[in-house]
Amino acid sequence: MLQDTEELHRKLAELTQEHRELDEAIAQVTQEPPYDQLKASRLKKRKLLLKDMIARLNSQLIPDLNA
Repeated sequence: MLQDTEELHRKLAELTQEHRELDEAIAQVTQEPPYDQLKASRLKKRKLLLKDMIARLNSQLIPDLNA
């Protein structure tokens, strides 16, 4: 169980870091017009996916109150 929790924390840190990096990448892509809207859209979709994954991991780390 402890290893599972440690693994979840490690994965959460990785996803959070990638989410931050996507923030920077999106800002860089959209900084100067005309910018690549397709690339920006793909980065934003990936960022939303990461946000969902981070939320799921956070919910797994919260102890089940009914247990």
